[in-house]
Amino acid sequence: MTNNEDFLDEIGDSHFSSNAQNPLRADAFDITDEEKIEKIKKDVESILQTLGMDLTDDSIKGTPNRVAKMFVKEIFGGLNPAKQPKASTFDNNYKYGEMLVEKNITVYSTCEHHLLPIIGRAHVAYISSGRVIGLSKMNRIVEYYAKRPQVQERLTMQIVQELQKALGTEDVACVIDAKHLCVNSRGIKDIESSTVTSEFGGKFKDPQTKREFLDYIKLETQF
Repeated sequence: MTNNEDFLDEIGDSHFSSNAQNPLRADAFDITDEEKIEKIKKDVESILQTLGMDLTDDSIKGTPNRVAKMFVKEIFGGLNPAKQPKASTFDNNYKYGEMLVEKNITVYSTCEHHLLPIIGRAHVAYISSGRVIGLSKMNRIVEYYAKRPQVQERLTMQIVQELQKALGTEDVACVIDAKHLCVNSRGIKDIESSTVTSEFGGKFKDPQTKREFLDYIKLETQF
């Protein structure tokens, strides 16, 4: 490999992120989803043919179309701002003044360096400054930002920033604990390790408030 390729590989293995926003081109949505699917389908066909796969076999001949649809409609659907969930908020009429924690939100994302899965849990909390948000909307915000080529640090920040904007308060926190298959299934192949990231805003920067949030995460959920 060239020196530049070595450098780019090193960035990927270090889970380096150059920006708090996903690196999208200005023309990212100049073509429709259907046009993207057709283009990606041809690219996947080329990859499989290069690998020596027989695309006339019944088991694999539909794979290029399935992968293309999955990329555009599912695992990378969060790139499209048209799919951003509406974060409806309401007046805090019952004057609830403590933190609200939504924990164990399932995270399915994709590492942008190797396009392998990131699987884990997000724990999100906020303290109302007069507005509250529907519980399911917190899950949907996590899902929306997860459905992109991502790095976990950026995902954590984007969730917090979106909730801060919706709720009109800095008092938002998020912790994500996830396994990266680019670490677990390739490279070092450490199947036990997971990655924990956090973002604390406003009152959550206070050590006592932060400790309270982290203690809530540890609570066993009883059914």
